[in-house]
This record gives sequence, structure tokens and C-alpha cells, in this order.
Amino acid sequence: MMIMRSGIGYDVHRLEPNRPLVLGGVQLEHPQGLGLAGHSDADVLCHAIADAILGAAGLQDIGHYFPNTDPSLRGISSLEILRRVAGILSEAGARIINVDSTVVAEEPRIGPFVQEMREHIASSLGLDSSRIGVKATTNECLGFLGRGEGIAALATAMVETPAE
Repeated sequence: MMIMRSGIGYDVHRLEPNRPLVLGGVQLEHPQGLGLAGHSDADVLCHAIADAILGAAGLQDIGHYFPNTDPSLRGISSLEILRRVAGILSEAGARIINVDSTVVAEEPRIGPFVQEMREHIASSLGLDSSRIGVKATTNECLGFLGRGEGIAALATAMVETPAE
């Protein structure tokens, strides 16, 4: 017997010079030439999605499986993290049903890249892109996100898992 479970993920990284800006596996140009700081490629969208999926399956968070203290993970593509998360779920006998997500950023505008992000994320998870939602909003110039100091993402995931 299988049961449906939902999970929530959140991630935030600060913006800094001399770093690539990757969201949903797509490299974007920031108007000030900034990118996201992090041990991996710092793709907050993929990280939030990974945490939502792991949480929905009742598993530990992304930091447990991909610690920032592991030198072998330095610079890892977050699409690869999603591929590995899908494998972890498969090993647990679970199946991803769908993902929905929101990027919170003042800049850059991501609307033109949403479909490409959906396709990259879906491919990494072994899903059809119709099961992946990606949206964007600003923080209305409020707080650290509104001042353009970072980018955040939120995600929810629905997963089918074996009944306990």
C-alpha cells in the first residue's frame, strides 16, 4: 500500500561577485554581474526542490546527503544533486508525483527562462516537465532579498511512499 506525502523546501544564498548565477540548472546573467555563493553551484531553486522531495519522503535534509564539508561535492551541479535525490527516493521505494516552486529575487527577471528550468529539473528527476512548477516573485524591495543581497527559493513536493 502506498500513501501520499507532501514536503516543503527552502533555500537562500547571498549574491557576490565572481560567481556564476545558476537557477533551475540555467546559467543567467545578473545585471550587476553577481552570482550565488555556495559550496556547490548554489542553485537555490534546485536545493529547495531537493529538500521538499526528501522531506516528503520522510528522509533527512539535503545537508545530510550533500554536506558542504565534503570536498568531492565542491562545485557540483545542483541538477546532479536532483538526480541523486531521485535515486535515493527510488531506493526507498518512493515516487515523486509533482513539484511546485517559487524563486524570490529582485533581479534578474527569470520569466523568459522558466520553461527551460522546468525541463532541466524534470529531466534530472526523471519526470515530465508538466509535473514541475516554477514561478518567480520579488520581495517588493523589502529586507535582504529586497535589497538584492541574495536569492531565495521555496518548493513543495508530493511524493508517493510505501505505507509504514
